[in-house]
Amino acid sequence: MTKKLKPSTLCVRGGWKPKNGEPVEPPIVQSTTFKYDNSEEMAMLFDLKKEGYFYTRLQNPTLDAVAAKIAALEGGVGAMLTSSGQAANFYAVLNICSAGDHIVASNEIYGGTFNLFGVTMKKMGIDCTFVNPELPEEEIGKAFRPNTKALFGETISNPGCRVLDIEKFARIAHRHGVPLIVDNTFATPVNCRPFEWGCDIVTHSTTKYMDGHATQVGGVVVDSGNFDWAAHADRFPGLTTPDDSYHGLVYTTAFGKLGYTTKLVAQLMRDLGSIPSPQNAFLLNLGLETLHLRMRQHCANAQRIAEFLHGDPRVAWVRYCGLDDDPCHDLARKYLPGGSCGVIAFGLKGTRETAIRWMDSLELINIATHVADSRSCVLHPASHTHRQLSDEQLRAAGIAPDLIRLSVGIEDADDLLDDIRQALDRL
Repeated sequence: MTKKLKPSTLCVRGGWKPKNGEPVEPPIVQSTTFKYDNSEEMAMLFDLKKEGYFYTRLQNPTLDAVAAKIAALEGGVGAMLTSSGQAANFYAVLNICSAGDHIVASNEIYGGTFNLFGVTMKKMGIDCTFVNPELPEEEIGKAFRPNTKALFGETISNPGCRVLDIEKFARIAHRHGVPLIVDNTFATPVNCRPFEWGCDIVTHSTTKYMDGHATQVGGVVVDSGNFDWAAHADRFPGLTTPDDSYHGLVYTTAFGKLGYTTKLVAQLMRDLGSIPSPQNAFLLNLGLETLHLRMRQHCANAQRIAEFLHGDPRVAWVRYCGLDDDPCHDLARKYLPGGSCGVIAFGLKGTRETAIRWMDSLELINIATHVADSRSCVLHPASHTHRQLSDEQLRAAGIAPDLIRLSVGIEDADDLLDDIRQALDRL
């Protein structure tokens, strides 16, 4: 079949085409190693002159099938699964950066990624400048340096729920000769495909909506194949000059549009080894098969709850791009016309303690360090994930001290609203 399949069909059938008598689900190939009849075949695999499997840290049939499905969903040329979303963002940047390099990132990103870029990678010699994504293009452009290698943002920010102007960020990145990397975890490729708006590399925490059932931790890096590394060869020597660990192989020359993905696997995964288990990839695939159905319910439920919170006098503010008066509503209509996600950010009138009392009064919704799950869950970042930050530092990271992150699941919306109301009534 040559027809381009819709995302709903790809969720179910992408990445795996069983032959006669083969299983309809990608099998769990729970083996570390693969046997060959002669030494020459193995040698060609190690030299990247032949495709095949020899060690699961580099390639595994189960992982490859799921990675191919996600690449198809995003419209990319290749993808690599990782052991977590943090690993995916780390690898996406490290694949084109080394000590002495620099990246620019939106300050409206997940706290773990903020720390990864601002603290941990800085210790490795890779510096990061954080920018307000709402600044004019010329102001954001001032953050770039001669050694800048990438621009990074999130489609829908965690936990602030702001929508990224992807086309604007793509223009800025390409004007400075670097790729745009977008974390598309919250929107998923069901609701937004950043490559269609100029993005070059997409990452996901597959732990979230793609899995949807809190059964596995994972991540993925997807390459569009669109960024011309060779046109900026001096800026990206890791891709455009010989790799001594592979007898002088040049990734862009040997693999063309797959150069970036091949280097991810053959160099970074080989040396750092943050792979998911085949069992986890199998569980992820089960989640992907219903992603298109679940996202509809997440969005429908979240819209109802956001509208309720918006109209309740005990609520100080609500951020959900589906609301007509949300600052990101116009961007959502452009990039997310079919719906955004199930995550709402809001604040209650009162103090930090008001938020804690409300959460402690919930009977159905879970207090959990998780988000984008089939079960509704709630978190107060200032008291939990970001508790090490002062109010000033929270605001610098785009997080209001009173912000409550409500991840709306796929339960019945009336039951969720009843729980939210009774907890508000106890304040």
